Amino acid sequence: MKIAVLGSGLMGKEAARDLVQSAGVTEVGLADVDLKRAEQVCQHLHSNKLRAFCVDANNPQQLKQFIQGYDVVINALFYSFNESVSKAAIQVGVNCVDLGGHIGHITDKVLQLDASARHAKTTIIPDLGVAPGMINILAGYGANQLDQVKSIKMYVGGIPVQPEPPFEYNHVFSMEGLLDHYTDPSLIIRQGVKQEIPSLSEIERIYFNQFGPLEAFHTSGGTSTLPMSFPYLDTLEYKTIRYPGHAEKFKLLVDLNLTRNDYQVEVGGRKVKPRDVLLKVLEPIVELKEKDDAVLLRVIVSGVKNGVETSFRYEMTTFKDRVNQITAMARATANTISVVAQMIGNGTIKKKGVFPPEQIVPGKVYIEEMAKRGIHIIEN
Repeated sequence: MKIAVLGSGLMGKEAARDLVQSAGVTEVGLADVDLKRAEQVCQHLHSNKLRAFCVDANNPQQLKQFIQGYDVVINALFYSFNESVSKAAIQVGVNCVDLGGHIGHITDKVLQLDASARHAKTTIIPDLGVAPGMINILAGYGANQLDQVKSIKMYVGGIPVQPEPPFEYNHVFSMEGLLDHYTDPSLIIRQGVKQEIPSLSEIERIYFNQFGPLEAFHTSGGTSTLPMSFPYLDTLEYKTIRYPGHAEKFKLLVDLNLTRNDYQVEVGGRKVKPRDVLLKVLEPIVELKEKDDAVLLRVIVSGVKNGVETSFRYEMTTFKDRVNQITAMARATANTISVVAQMIGNGTIKKKGVFPPEQIVPGKVYIEEMAKRGIHIIEN
């Protein structure tokens, strides 16, 4: 199969790495508006399957001309491109996957392309990162094994192995996105009712092997498309995992309006967004640099099977690949989107249209494929 990757940043690079190492993939096209950057990735990965291309994703004709030669497109660009890339893929009859992004309801806009995708006989799957992405696949897998689903609880955290003050946190994705997840309200289902509650709230203690006590708290965006796929649940919630004390510190910043995107103050006659200043101050403090990170995940799906109350629990702890210097978050994210793209390309996933991950990705096959890549998801 032939697979195109849009974007040669960290996730695009690591998706390309997995693709060129996969026997079923014969050709990989890595496209970036900066050709030199794409060429550097190709030189680093050193595979005769891989070629670099200069493509401006803001140019619809250029984009369509590039992707039409491939079976599947992996969109590893910033989330604002998700809708336009999906539309371009549908127009040229190519399958497409992306890393998601619920800011501005972008995933909802992609899901609205379902009729067009079915007509074009293409498969489009958004939200294929870790959260959303991996947790959706596992939630759907657990739900499919039950006769009646009552509750889905999810916990995910990308954290440093050796925490340092003041936040005991180093960022493994956009800090802008992190502030949004901490500031915007969290959508949950409780006692069968959809509702929004404040992020950084309802802190609970949580434990993982190899780690001391941790905390988990609500953050926005984590439930992603699950309220749509499972509207009848009694309970649905997503919590972010951090070291103890993290939520309380960031809650103060939120309460002081330092994280809001729509708030300005006047300083010396000039309008200033406190958030912009905060991001600049945080940048050197939370940079991961060469430190080791870990991704922790737990998904608990509960309900009834054969008349008996039953729960399926999925758990993962993934660490940085020190040999290749790949962060744990990049490993979990890029391998997820690569594995699902290959499932579409090799016919494991056959349905046509636009689907959230929990409705279409076969969980058993996904877990087996991730294990081949050293990412082990344990089912109990």
